Amino acid sequence: MEYLYSLLAAGLAYLIGSLSFAVIVSRAVGLKDPRSYGSKNPGATNVLRSGNKGAAIATLLLDALKGWLPVFAVQHWGKAYGLEDGTVAMVGLAAFLGHLWPLFFGFKGGKGVATAMGVVVGVEPLLGLATAATWCIVAWFFRYSSLAALVSAAFAMCYYLLGDRIAWYMSKSILLCLFAIGVLLVLRHRANINRLLAGTEPKLGGAKSAVDAPLKSKPGATK
Repeated sequence: MEYLYSLLAAGLAYLIGSLSFAVIVSRAVGLKDPRSYGSKNPGATNVLRSGNKGAAIATLLLDALKGWLPVFAVQHWGKAYGLEDGTVAMVGLAAFLGHLWPLFFGFKGGKGVATAMGVVVGVEPLLGLATAATWCIVAWFFRYSSLAALVSAAFAMCYYLLGDRIAWYMSKSILLCLFAIGVLLVLRHRANINRLLAGTEPKLGGAKSAVDAPLKSKPGATK
């Protein structure tokens, strides 16, 4: 029975992850579909290119929430149904996969950075804090959002291993989940990695490329 509960939890987590909030929030506030402009990536960064910071922040928080919620729910209420760390790992990965390949949006999702961060916070808040701090430090010194995401994903696994001796016990299932998320983040950032190697990746706060330029209304268009 526990096996069935685990599958149901993972399936529900995938459906939650499939809620593409970049598209949902954009529609709610009357913005263009983020898959139709900029990088065409349905994520907070691309929503920001619309010029609506509020929509971008809402997208960021909601994308993180959908990664956090399934993990938190299983950790706090799953034990009554026999759900342990293996299920925690399953639902975290399932929510992340839902963001990458959303059922409700043609299996065309975002890169998953915010959702991955939500999963990490759900696993252990201190782990999430350390990972977020790593992102901030790398972004501050190197000014590359993509580089910060990749480095923080790698460090999340290192912190989780180190934390076994300091703040929490280490589960092989959850470690495998973090590893799988890290690999998928690298794959989703292949274009960014190529631009980093070529020295053409746009920096945070730097000159904007054609992709990063905010959308502008056409002459005569109604605001």
